[in-house]
Amino acid sequence: MRKLITAIPALALIAALMLLIAGPGTRLGLWEFGFGFTLMRWALYLGVAAAVLAIALLIIPKTRRGNLGGLAAAIVIGLGTAAVPYLWVQQAQSVPRIHDITTDTVDPPPFVAIAPLREDAPNPLEYPGEETAEQQREAYPDIVTFRTHVYPAIMFDHAVAVVEQKGWALVDANQDEGRIEATDTTFWFGFKDDVVIRVRAHNNGSEVDVRSKSRVGMSDVGANAARIRGFLDSLEERLH
Repeated sequence: MRKLITAIPALALIAALMLLIAGPGTRLGLWEFGFGFTLMRWALYLGVAAAVLAIALLIIPKTRRGNLGGLAAAIVIGLGTAAVPYLWVQQAQSVPRIHDITTDTVDPPPFVAIAPLREDAPNPLEYPGEETAEQQREAYPDIVTFRTHVYPAIMFDHAVAVVEQKGWALVDANQDEGRIEATDTTFWFGFKDDVVIRVRAHNNGSEVDVRSKSRVGMSDVGANAARIRGFLDSLEERLH
């Protein structure tokens, strides 16, 4: 019994370690992202197991006596560790399994300069089509073209400034074509998501369309929509 009581906090710590290395190991290229997801899944299982065992032993007076601190720590660490992948899974299940989001689903901005960088990417460069567009419109009805009275040339400069402000890697800024391309690297797993911004004249002002596409993964867990929202919000704030 003494060995079991000692092992439970260790189990919680192992779960926490698996969670902590899942993302950085993938980002550093130590393993494929699939293995990183497997580490997160097992961190969930082991974290829950450690917490449940600790709670069971705390209920028993004999095993609780003298072991309160270690068992309580196992509960906190185990549940805290399990909560991260659990919430991530819940987020993934709450959004459609798509990875190409754009403000213009009829005529999405094309990738040009970024095309060579995606040659080995599992997700093809082309827009998936109407099925993806329908899922996007249902899940993200707010992702639409941004229109303003600001002249296109001025709008283009503002858009480039926002890209730089967000720390994205600027790949191309072609003012003649009104096209800006950049790559954003996610913090935890280091996924490369590509962005193309199109600035065109509209009436007496301009319109801005943004497209964000993941290089890997069937689902982006809502990351591309969030990225577009963040960009347009920052652009609007800059204009004001």
